[in-house]
Amino acid sequence: MGEQPIFTTRAHVFQIDPTTKKNWVPASKQAVTVSYFYDSTRNSYRIISVDGSKVIINSTITPNMTFTKTSQKFGQWADSRANTVFGLGFASEQQLAKFAEKFQEVKEAAKLARDKSQEKMETSSNNSQESGGETPSSTQASSINGTDDEKISHGGPETAALMSENDKLKTTVEQSNTNAKKLETELQTLRDSNARLVDALTESSANVEIWKKQLNTCKEESDTLRGKIAELESQCEEANVEKERNSKLTVRVQELETELQDKEQELENLRKQAEIIPQLMAECESITEKLQAAEVKNKDLEDRIEGLQADMEDSQSKQGNMKGELKKFMDVLDGKIDELHEFRQGLSKLGVDN
Repeated sequence: MGEQPIFTTRAHVFQIDPTTKKNWVPASKQAVTVSYFYDSTRNSYRIISVDGSKVIINSTITPNMTFTKTSQKFGQWADSRANTVFGLGFASEQQLAKFAEKFQEVKEAAKLARDKSQEKMETSSNNSQESGGETPSSTQASSINGTDDEKISHGGPETAALMSENDKLKTTVEQSNTNAKKLETELQTLRDSNARLVDALTESSANVEIWKKQLNTCKEESDTLRGKIAELESQCEEANVEKERNSKLTVRVQELETELQDKEQELENLRKQAEIIPQLMAECESITEKLQAAEVKNKDLEDRIEGLQADMEDSQSKQGNMKGELKKFMDVLDGKIDELHEFRQGLSKLGVDN
């Protein structure tokens, strides 16, 4: 059957910088397909990702690997054979969780496959030990009965089969030793990778401290901005208060303009009344002339003249009172005109201030 895909997703692929072993280097410009493959022939699992014609991930899963979630949408694992650390950035937290669950399942399956292989190796080793335990007797038989060729020639087909099985067991033992050396090499590589991961984790912790400091700085800047916003809001409130004052002043100016119109109307009425005064004065003069004519014509009527004189005195006293009242009225009118002039000057200054 060969290799078959068993799980597929999409993610942004990163690799650790081989020089610094600290920073992430993008392996793809955009999200690419990342798949788990199972090889039924070798009983192994791999993570493979291809960007166009370039293979950017070819990682064989081993029981010692660990997939770590470093954030809500990012995870990583170390591959000692590839001598690198792969990182995947997902579009959602759910995709990361599914990939991590599949990684754990594949890791468990790889562990079971390794355990079965070790059981086979142990069985082969035990068989070789049993075969080695029988070798001295055959050696004794050889020393007793003659050489190996003589033994084969005398022992028959069973002895030849045992010799063939012994050779197979020796080959198996040698292969087991070779596999053990490979496993030791892989273990050392994993230890080195673990050390690198510890260094990376230490640096990540340092980066976390730096990020915390940056976060505190951002919080302080945010508090400063909030203070400025509060200050601007207070200034806006003051501006609103000034607008209200201006509105009140505008209303007051309108009221004063209305009062000014009323005062002008009152002044106009006073002017009309002042126009009647000359007529009154003319009438007074006409009465005086009539009185003088009556005095000339009625000299002989002293009694009547005395009465008329009394009437004239009354008229004169009334005329004097009228003149006094007229003078007072003129004085009041002059005062009103002065007040109106000052009132207009005040309105002009108030308009300039606004």
